[in-house]
Amino acid sequence: MSSFPSLSPARLRTPRPAWLSPRVARTEILAGLVVALALIPEAISFSIIAGVDPSVGLFASFTMAVVISVVGGRAAMISASTGAIALVVAPLAREYGLGHLIAAVVLGGVFQVLLGSLGVARLMRFIPRSVMVGFVNALAILIFMAQVPELVDVPWAVYPLFAGGLVLMMLFPRITKAVPAPLVAIVALTGLTVAAGIAVPTVGDKGGLPSSLPTPGVPDVPFTVDTLALIAPYALAFALVGLMESLMTAKLVDDITDTHSNKTREAIGQGVANVVTGFFGGMGGCAMIGQTMINVKTAGARTRLSTFLAGVFLLVLCLALGPVVSDIPMAALVAVMVLVAFATFDWHSVAPGTLKRMPAGEITVMVVTVAVVVVTHNLAVGVVAGSLTAMVLFARRVAHLVEVTAAIDPDGGQVVYAVTGELFFASSNDLVYQFDYTGDPDSVVIDLTDAHIWDASTVAALDAITTKYEARGKTVEIVGLNKRSATMHRRLSGELAGSH
Repeated sequence: MSSFPSLSPARLRTPRPAWLSPRVARTEILAGLVVALALIPEAISFSIIAGVDPSVGLFASFTMAVVISVVGGRAAMISASTGAIALVVAPLAREYGLGHLIAAVVLGGVFQVLLGSLGVARLMRFIPRSVMVGFVNALAILIFMAQVPELVDVPWAVYPLFAGGLVLMMLFPRITKAVPAPLVAIVALTGLTVAAGIAVPTVGDKGGLPSSLPTPGVPDVPFTVDTLALIAPYALAFALVGLMESLMTAKLVDDITDTHSNKTREAIGQGVANVVTGFFGGMGGCAMIGQTMINVKTAGARTRLSTFLAGVFLLVLCLALGPVVSDIPMAALVAVMVLVAFATFDWHSVAPGTLKRMPAGEITVMVVTVAVVVVTHNLAVGVVAGSLTAMVLFARRVAHLVEVTAAIDPDGGQVVYAVTGELFFASSNDLVYQFDYTGDPDSVVIDLTDAHIWDASTVAALDAITTKYEARGKTVEIVGLNKRSATMHRRLSGELAGSH
């Protein structure tokens, strides 16, 4: 007889993917369709920003969405061509042509794979909540601002269509949530404008849609060191901006869905998707926060199916239904994005009650993040600025928590200084001035039992204190060091230039 336990078919059966459930599949399919419709004018607009043909942005959105749905770490997140990426590569495309842009996209994808493999995603843990809130609010403002030009100097009929789209999307969910309200609004307004012959700006006015499938190919550039030197700075900026936006978006979706995603896999997946996109002639991309909010918040998608179908539907709509898609009024898509902006903004963060309870430093960080993003139109720059502001405020706050108290023995022969707090570059700079070098007895004890040495600046400060006392013929004994502090002090004391 065999000694191995028998396995029944039930035990061998793997769990069925959630998207195979009819109800979930319906939600994911409809969500993918809504996102695809919203992607088309965006991709065309970003192509114009980058100075390339609309098909370059549309193909990028197709390949990014399809590939990231398989290799990415965050389910239901939408990746496609974006404005931030378009701004990074625009100078390269303008001065050197499409071939160099494509080469930079491929190299940028390689950089993202390398950065992801090196664990850059772990840096997300150092982004404070106030920066995250500022990021979300700035995003909402940018989404809204991007819609304003579509409502300026347009035929009067745009405004009632826009208002009708908003009303329809707010009221329709009360009737049923089986069909996404944005999809209903887009279909209804398109039908109305076509049937009534209303002349308003449409998707077709943004640019021509592609009529053939994307084909793979190698970037048309000289494969030389000079070419590499030229595209490398753009590729690195592309990689960093793309990863920053993608990882921040992934974290935002984590919070909305109360689920955890693999950020390292997401970072590597973004790189893989961009490499594939480059070889298919796309302009590259990253996570799209506006479309992700449509997918996750508005349409209720939760699986990779919606991301995959967003890309597939995008291509099908362009190739098979180009004339129909071209007739979609921009007013309908603007209404969708304005509602997304309203839903994305964290209104609780700016409520008077919240602002009263929030520390001033946290409010400052949030405001800096929002202001920098709105001014630069670059979410990555705003996140870096907000994080640096938070670091400076934190360092200043912690520096003031260090206390030095002196106790002189009754016989007056010794003084003990008790140091409490975290000693690092910000707090140790003032440490030297906390001692009475001239008036103290000949024996000085510095007790660091309730302190911790974090860096070389603190060791240099302690060396300077010892030197000042020794210059006056007094002895200094440092006691109470914990294991790590003692190791750092023993290794660096007396070795730092300028400490004596």
